[in-house]
Amino acid sequence: MALSELYTKYNRVWIPDEEHVWKSAEILRDFKPGDDTLQLQLEDGTEMLYSLDTSSPQLPHLRNPDILVGENDLTALSYLHEPAVLHNLKVRFVESKIIYTYCGIILVAVNPYKQLHIYGDAVIHAYSGQNMGDMDPHIFAVAEEAYKQMARNNKNQSIIVSGESGAGKTVSARYAMRYFAMVSKSGSKTHVEDKVLASNPITEAIGNAKTTRNDNSSRFGKYTEISFDRRYQIIGANMRTYLLEKSRVVSQSESERNYHIFYQMCACADQPEFKSLRLLRADEFRYTSMGGETAIEGVDDRKDMEETRRTFSLLGLTKDFQADVFKVLAGILHLGNVEIRNVGSDRSSISSSDPHIAAFCDLLGVSPDGVTRWLCHRRFVMVTETVVKPVTSKRAVNARDALAKQIYAHLFDCVIQKINAALQVPGKQHSFIGVLDIYGFETFDINSFEQFCINYANEKLQQQFNLHVFKLEQEEYMKEDIPWTLIDFYDNQPVIDLIEAKMGILDLLDEECLFPQGTDQNWLQKLYNYLADNPLFEKPRMSNEAFIIQHFADKVEYQCWGFLEKNRDTLYEELIDTMRTSKFPLLANFFLEEEPGGVGSKGIKVRPARPGVKPTNKNLRTTVGEKFRSSLYLLMETLNATTPHYVRCIKPNEEKMPFEYDSKRVVQQLRACGVLETIHISAQSYPSRWTYIEFYSRYSILMSQQELVLTDKKQTCRTVLQRLIQDSNQYKFGRTKIFFRAGQVAYLEKLRLDRLRGACVTIQKHVRGWSHRRTFLRMREAAIILQQYVRGQRRIRKSVTAAALKQGWAAVVIQRYWRGHLTRQIFRMVRSSSIVIQAFTRGWIARKRYKKMVEVQKALILQKYARAWLARRRFQTLRRLVHNVQLSYRCQQLRKKLEDQGKENCGLLERLTSLAGAHAQGLDKLHSLEAQLGKSATEKASLEEREKKSKEDAAKTIAQLQQEKDGFIVQKQDLEKKLADTATEMKDGFDQIKTTLKEDLEREERLRKIAENNLDLQKEDHEKEVEILREENRRLKEERVRLQRQTEEGAQVNTDLQDQVIQLTKHVKVIPELRKDLHNLQTQRDDLDRRMKGQSEEAIAKMSVITRQLLGGMTEEVVISRLASDGPEQIYEAGDLLTAFDGLQKATRVLERKQKEQKEVSDSQIEGLTFKVEHLQNENNQLQKLFQEKMSVNDSIGQEVTRLNQENMVIPELKQTVSELQRHKQELEEQLEEQTRGMTEQIEEISKKLQMNVEEEASQRRLLEQHEQVEREKEEVERRVEELEEVLRRQKNTETEAKTRFTQEASRLTAENMDFEEQLDMKDRLIRKLQNKIKSLQTSEKANQTPAPTIPKEYLGMLEYKREDEPKLIQYIILDMKPRGVVVNMIPNMAAQLLFMCVRHADYLNDGAKLKSLMNAIISGVKKVITDHQADFELLSFWLSNMYHMLNCLKQYSGEEEFMKQNSPRQKKNCLQNFDLSEHRQIFSDLAIRIYHQFISVMEKALMPMIVPGMLEHESLQGISSMKPTGFRKRSSSIYEDQEVYTISSLLQQLSLYHSTMSQHGMEEVLVRQALKQTFFLVGAATLNNILLRKDMCSCRKGMQIRCNISYLEEWLKEKDLVQGTSAMETLKPLCQAAWLLQVNKTTDDDAKEIIEQCSELNTVQIVKILNSYTPIDDFEKRVAPSFVRKVQGLLQDREGGSSQLMLDTQYRFQVTFPFTPSSQALELLQLPSSLRLGFITRI
Repeated sequence: MALSELYTKYNRVWIPDEEHVWKSAEILRDFKPGDDTLQLQLEDGTEMLYSLDTSSPQLPHLRNPDILVGENDLTALSYLHEPAVLHNLKVRFVESKIIYTYCGIILVAVNPYKQLHIYGDAVIHAYSGQNMGDMDPHIFAVAEEAYKQMARNNKNQSIIVSGESGAGKTVSARYAMRYFAMVSKSGSKTHVEDKVLASNPITEAIGNAKTTRNDNSSRFGKYTEISFDRRYQIIGANMRTYLLEKSRVVSQSESERNYHIFYQMCACADQPEFKSLRLLRADEFRYTSMGGETAIEGVDDRKDMEETRRTFSLLGLTKDFQADVFKVLAGILHLGNVEIRNVGSDRSSISSSDPHIAAFCDLLGVSPDGVTRWLCHRRFVMVTETVVKPVTSKRAVNARDALAKQIYAHLFDCVIQKINAALQVPGKQHSFIGVLDIYGFETFDINSFEQFCINYANEKLQQQFNLHVFKLEQEEYMKEDIPWTLIDFYDNQPVIDLIEAKMGILDLLDEECLFPQGTDQNWLQKLYNYLADNPLFEKPRMSNEAFIIQHFADKVEYQCWGFLEKNRDTLYEELIDTMRTSKFPLLANFFLEEEPGGVGSKGIKVRPARPGVKPTNKNLRTTVGEKFRSSLYLLMETLNATTPHYVRCIKPNEEKMPFEYDSKRVVQQLRACGVLETIHISAQSYPSRWTYIEFYSRYSILMSQQELVLTDKKQTCRTVLQRLIQDSNQYKFGRTKIFFRAGQVAYLEKLRLDRLRGACVTIQKHVRGWSHRRTFLRMREAAIILQQYVRGQRRIRKSVTAAALKQGWAAVVIQRYWRGHLTRQIFRMVRSSSIVIQAFTRGWIARKRYKKMVEVQKALILQKYARAWLARRRFQTLRRLVHNVQLSYRCQQLRKKLEDQGKENCGLLERLTSLAGAHAQGLDKLHSLEAQLGKSATEKASLEEREKKSKEDAAKTIAQLQQEKDGFIVQKQDLEKKLADTATEMKDGFDQIKTTLKEDLEREERLRKIAENNLDLQKEDHEKEVEILREENRRLKEERVRLQRQTEEGAQVNTDLQDQVIQLTKHVKVIPELRKDLHNLQTQRDDLDRRMKGQSEEAIAKMSVITRQLLGGMTEEVVISRLASDGPEQIYEAGDLLTAFDGLQKATRVLERKQKEQKEVSDSQIEGLTFKVEHLQNENNQLQKLFQEKMSVNDSIGQEVTRLNQENMVIPELKQTVSELQRHKQELEEQLEEQTRGMTEQIEEISKKLQMNVEEEASQRRLLEQHEQVEREKEEVERRVEELEEVLRRQKNTETEAKTRFTQEASRLTAENMDFEEQLDMKDRLIRKLQNKIKSLQTSEKANQTPAPTIPKEYLGMLEYKREDEPKLIQYIILDMKPRGVVVNMIPNMAAQLLFMCVRHADYLNDGAKLKSLMNAIISGVKKVITDHQADFELLSFWLSNMYHMLNCLKQYSGEEEFMKQNSPRQKKNCLQNFDLSEHRQIFSDLAIRIYHQFISVMEKALMPMIVPGMLEHESLQGISSMKPTGFRKRSSSIYEDQEVYTISSLLQQLSLYHSTMSQHGMEEVLVRQALKQTFFLVGAATLNNILLRKDMCSCRKGMQIRCNISYLEEWLKEKDLVQGTSAMETLKPLCQAAWLLQVNKTTDDDAKEIIEQCSELNTVQIVKILNSYTPIDDFEKRVAPSFVRKVQGLLQDREGGSSQLMLDTQYRFQVTFPFTPSSQALELLQLPSSLRLGFITRI
């Protein structure tokens, strides 16, 4: 629509005003085209007619709606013009006490002339990381934006701070550098940040001075580059200065001062360090007293001097250098006091007794004669001679002042160079942020060369600013896909050309300076001649000594006097030479000749507008203008290479009154600093830009019902706008925003206000109609009643007589009696009826009660049988569970027994090997005996020939012996065959054993590979199952709503199951006792095995004795005598020996056969167990899957029961295996006993016979040589036996290794099986199954054997480990412990309990070294864990809980009375006995505190991004919009495309996650409450800080939203039963009171008093800040009046104490305490889970 259509009634406009620049007026009559006047009403009530030009009416500026006034960004205003900007700044500055305002990319900073509480560290932390525009405007927001863009885009940044003197430029630059130093702490020992900040006091001391406009005015330009490394931490800085005001050293205006450093030195003149400088008071020096005032109110120069010297030292500048600087400064002061007198009209002189010239020369080490002479004389070099000519006193004074200025300028540059050197730190600069503190546009009554240079620099900066704004505007349009049209904006290039181009002002000035006789008047005349045609250059009408330049801000008239002298800045060469000869090195270095090409710094070459004229000699130096132009080019190059950020400082009044607003002064500065130019550029395009969501939320009231139904909000916005604004050129649709031209938002606001006003009128109409109708009906009803009474009285008066009265009285009496009679009859009837009804009713009630009692009795009977059935079912279930547990445990024991049986079989094999060796030895003995028998027969035949007497007897005997010998020979041949067969069989047996072992090894290798493949497959299946479970979890969450409806139907079933779980949990404690019983049974079995082993060893011993007797028990004498005395009996002895060895051979064969049978049985059993291990492994996989499906326990109960019934089929096989093993054991025992008895009898018989034979052959001494031969053969037999035993031993080792590997594999699988069983302990169904199996096995074992009496083990609650296993202990319990393990969740704080049990054992052993090593290892391990996982919340929670429990254990078992009050007798018995661990308690307490703070930091880091969006920005109350769309144009670089949206639900979910994790880890309630208190404090503090820094959050509706969100937090605490004892809600009191303050009325005195009473937790600064920042959402709300704020502020002055800080410290930590909490856990009952791999630890 056309802009003129908005000039309707009730709208307001701005009209010019001489005093206030602009004033507001309201339109009283709609404007129509052709009207020549506009009827207005001023704010004071006066009416006026505003004249218009009918030909081209210039309508006054429209005023923005009140809803848009006070915006954070001036470009968000609907009407963009000068009065709107001026009024918006005034409202924010005066009423809201806000000094910062955005104007596009500019930050406008109005000097408050008052210390504000908005620059603390808490404010810096609040702005750190925030996007620009999310918070209220602030210098910290600009600094954060620069820092963020530098880090994100890797591009250098610049912050340009400009403004008038006294506007606050220096303070703003200082705060920006302080922000960078705060947010980019390097952590190094160099403290670069402190040095960067410390440079400010020094530069302010030597470069700032008091002026009429500012007490601390910067008299030079400064560009500070702050360097950053790749981690974006400060590594150094560099400072460049521009155009120091040297003239201030020698002259000051009225009420002004020289540079601060002079007054600081004079204030410290009495100090020892300054005695040698001969300083006087400041009012006694000419250079410090010219302005009249030597002190500044509120400034202590002496204290400032201490600060200056401190910062000198902090920067590393030595004491000597400081002393040299002070010497130079003191010399300048003394030089200014040198008296130069006139000697005649053309001469001057200086007294040789002048103390100041002597002091100057002494301090600076120069010759007094030289200084005195060349101040009063000048040397002229002619062609043929050199002439020295005296000068007048005026010229001498000028020379003196020029020398002072030159010395000070050199000193200033020297100090800056030293500061730069001190700020350079080793390291490569990656990027930098430059802070430019430079003078703004200046115009005074008298403007000279300094103002000309300043305004020239501002022209260059304004040009750069315009181009940058234009570029950003174009980027915004391109980003939103809006066609870009050229915008006409002011280009100041012609002014710049006027100044710096060829034959420009500076060029002509430098040219005039080349002439020795050049004057200012000649130069001005050249300007008139050459620049007269330039429209930007003017000649004043009434003056021939000035010229006018049309700058971008205003016209400025410059006086030409002094331009040439200031541009030359010359000093006599004679004085320079005198200074060069100084004995003071610092001064001599100042005046060294500069090398050619020294212009510019850092080697950057700058090309001027035209080449300058080269000086012909050393007297013609570079002019000040040329230097300034070069440094300005260098500055512009730097700024163009960076991304600029602009801060414009505004001086609100000349009197320096706090929060006083002078519109004339402000608008003058706004025009000069480019703010209005930015407004002009924005106004020409589409200044108002709102997102689609903001537009929809704000103007949904203008939408029709059909438009509101549409789901696409963007399309809805398009449709509405096309309907409301017909001209499509007035708005554009971007990708994310809607762009409006100036005035269109105000038009929409008008439509919205009209719609709301119409709705209000309609509501008022109906309410007033209803109210009037109700009043009318009441009045009519009252009138009718009055009429009735009046008419009744009239009729009574007319109709009443005496007879009528009597008749009436009689009638009344008759009526009374008649009515009494009727009433009595009715009463009797009702009473009789009531009695009948009561009778029937009571009977019905009695019958009903009886029926109910019968039903109750029947229900009781049913309940009795049902409960009995349930109890039986629970008992049966529990019994099956116990049997299953017993079965699992006994399976493990059976495996161990099989291993023991295998070892026993190995022993039997060894015994058989030894018997085989003895058998072979016996065969060799038989051979030797046969040879001896042959010799004996030959000897006997010879004896028979010699002895005739015994011939007959010998013949008979020989015949008999011959017969027996033939029989023996036959037997011998049989024995040899048998021996050969036996050897063949043994060899075949050994070959078979080798083959079997090889096959076993190959089979084990295959099994190992299969197991590895199975493990890989299981791992892959597990990962797939995890993915499936995740999908299933998501599906289950979707079905949770449906399952909740089914929960009510299964409530009774769940109750029964819970009862069963409780009962089974109680019965779980029986398992350790059952394991003890099994352990006792195993001990009995071991005793039986030991008995059998003892019997076997006795038999072996007897065999060995007999063997020794056979081989070596005969002596020579016995053998010889026996052979000699009774020879014929040897045949019988040899027969006995053969018979004995035959029995041994048979026994050996029997044992070999039994050994083979046992080996085959063992192999079959091992194969069976292998298959059972595989079966158990498959079973474990199934059980693991069941464990992972614990979320669907109720649905899988039936399936689990079916599966367990199928698995019960394995029980008969196990029973059969056990019975077979028992039967096999009995058979082996019987066989061993029979063999032992048979062998014992045979050995005894053989022993008797051999003894008799040995005694009979004792006389046969001639067999001594034969006996020696027997001994040699015996040794040969023993050697062969040893070789055979070696072969058997190797075979045995091979078999043992194979069995060991198999046993290890079986043990590993068994360990895995036990891990899975441990994980399935929570499954009650498996516990019932295992209990049933164990019970059945126990019954069968009791039936097979009679148990011996056992002694149950009693554990002491200690864990034993070896010293060398300590690293493994720490590794497994601390370093490798996972907080999500099943064991950890089942037994909270298990790690602390296990570690303390190890500590108890070390104390029990009284091993101090072991105890100290363990404690140190525990502490080091925990520190390493929390250091390596600093951001792992679960791990920190886990170890915080365990360290707290460890601390409680150390106290509970310390033996101290105060900690033992609640201990059980057993716990008192388990107390530490030998060591006092109080010191370690303190160490553990410190460690717990460290973990707690790290734990809280992790929580805060996760919660911080959620707090502000969830507590403030999220609209928890639907239908109540508390956000006012501002249309603020955030920088595109500040906005992330994808940002997660957080709500109050997100915050509550995160808190619930934290609480569940802490509860799962068994953290004590005391610690949980303390952590939540700290967390709630963070929520309250961060939210309140954001409210204080965001004006858009201070509204009534936002207060409602905050109160609603606080109630959600309180409900969460109640749900978790944490309201009592946490004090969490108390930490939210400041936030609650702030929300209440936003909602309460803020108009009357009573309201002010109520605010004081209710807001007890808020300090004065916070209350005033909230009241000043209160922003109405709609036009129907009102702002808080400044008078009300002042009233509240006055009442708050009586409040005592309290903080004056604006922000709450979010880094504050409440003191954490660890109160003693005893544990009821019995350490002796704690089991060691096998999943922790703690097999090297033993329970004591």
